[in-house]
Amino acid sequence: MSESMTTLTVKNRFEDYPQQPHGGELVDRVLTGSELEEAVIRAKTLPTIMVDLEAVITLEMIATGVLSPNEGFMNEVDYKSVLTVGRLSNGLVWPVPLSFAPIGNRNKEVVKTLSIGDEVALCDESHEPVAIMTIEDIFDYDKEYRASHLFGTTDRDHPGVDAIFRRMGDTALGGPIKLLRRVDWGPFEKLRLEPKDTWHEFYEEKKFRSAAGFITGANPLHRGHEYIHKNALEEIDGLLLQPLVEMAKREYTRHEFRMLSYRSVLDTYYPKGRSILAPLRVTYIFAGPRETVLHALIMKNYGCTHALIGRDHAGIGEYYDKYASHTIFNEFDPKELGIDVRLFHEVFYCTRCDSPATGQSCPHDEQYRINISGTGIREMLRHGIMPPKEIVRPESARIAIQGVQPKGLDENDVSISPVGKTIKSMFPFYLDRVRLGGRKRATPLTVEELTNLDLENVNLDVRSNADRIYREVFEEFTNVGDTNRNLQPEWVADARDAVRSQQQMVIQDLEEKIVQAPVVASDEFMYQDKEEAERELEVAKKILADMPKVLRSEDIEYRSWNLLPYNRYRGSDEPKDK
Repeated sequence: MSESMTTLTVKNRFEDYPQQPHGGELVDRVLTGSELEEAVIRAKTLPTIMVDLEAVITLEMIATGVLSPNEGFMNEVDYKSVLTVGRLSNGLVWPVPLSFAPIGNRNKEVVKTLSIGDEVALCDESHEPVAIMTIEDIFDYDKEYRASHLFGTTDRDHPGVDAIFRRMGDTALGGPIKLLRRVDWGPFEKLRLEPKDTWHEFYEEKKFRSAAGFITGANPLHRGHEYIHKNALEEIDGLLLQPLVEMAKREYTRHEFRMLSYRSVLDTYYPKGRSILAPLRVTYIFAGPRETVLHALIMKNYGCTHALIGRDHAGIGEYYDKYASHTIFNEFDPKELGIDVRLFHEVFYCTRCDSPATGQSCPHDEQYRINISGTGIREMLRHGIMPPKEIVRPESARIAIQGVQPKGLDENDVSISPVGKTIKSMFPFYLDRVRLGGRKRATPLTVEELTNLDLENVNLDVRSNADRIYREVFEEFTNVGDTNRNLQPEWVADARDAVRSQQQMVIQDLEEKIVQAPVVASDEFMYQDKEEAERELEVAKKILADMPKVLRSEDIEYRSWNLLPYNRYRGSDEPKDK
């Protein structure tokens, strides 16, 4: 079958699906059969360029359709169009450039020999060819131009900017690629799903009419993620959960443990058959809001009809506005994106609401909040502390704590992130209040003076009181509201009875005392006059009035007054014939 016929078949396949690949065609540049055998032999005769792991991953993404409609690395026209206006030269939305500028003296010498129309073999560290690239364009690669347009900065402290200067050369090659072999994903190979697999599972096996994608970075599954997922599941048939693997910083949780923590929570708390877990092996671009748009298009290419985007999706420290990953979508017509983007505000746990919430739905202030900070969660794991159940399920934290890197504290008893910063990010109330929902401190604590002991104390406080706040509020309401007093503990009523009885005894004694008290005491330090005794009696009576009432069944009979049989309300008022 010819390549054009294959393409036509793939395009027709999507006509009955509720989604279409970006650009209308799911790219497939993976060679198979005799074509692969011929290409492998030919690759050994071609000029060779060595590529690193990030480039290998990008080649795989292109070839398997993750980055459709791109069939290779961009030519100069598309490259500059994407950098300046966020679109390919044909007008199709594409937020980040796919560029290839080999670095290294040997590679530079090879590049000098290439001309448009040539083929070149791209080899990994094993010196075996991974792909063949056909050269369609050769152009100068300006690192500062790329950095300023893509990231809005040339600051080398920005990880994306730093990657350009570390990994990119001075000459870019543009042209389509053909993949000769997939790289083994190690522990993730058994979970690996390519776009062709998810389209099949969504719309042929499971018969979904909608699917939501969720791409997440270096953190184990927490309750903020769960809040977003379950909101989506109320109206969307299925979820594709794609934790990013491989190319994250080393101080994160090891990816295999992160995947296992996901599986543990999904097995226990998510509806069966509606959530698909598949690792996403991508190169981190660190492009902030632009990378968020890229992720939405990747979800689209995996067959998702909806993209779930959190508050700080693909955020990079303080380089971008808090909600830049939301506002960037204002720049595009939803129809041209072709995927329904659902934006979620920052999720926290409100102990007064007794549920995860956002500022859009919760009216309570920070004294009741436990924040969900990915960095804070990782640092607590590093301290050897299981985070509060309100923000991380224990099924997730118990596994993730085994995979955090590096483990434990250093020789100075500190972790990567200062402990004060961790406490402030997750437990903001602690700096101003002595405990969760408690009184204000006379002098607020500063981040700098917080210690590991404070981290332990605030965790113990939250473990004891996070679920207690709403429980005690509920208990007060039920004590007043239950007309069926069998639900109320007898010992509470007995204790209140005893307290009221004892206070009535105090009042009776003071009433007797007033009768005997002189109008003027002979010695004010030893004897009490009538006026002071009367004030004590007044206070004692107010204390009795302030006490909670004892509510037993006989005390609240007045609340039930209509004793007609219930069937009188459901049928005829006439009595049935006997």
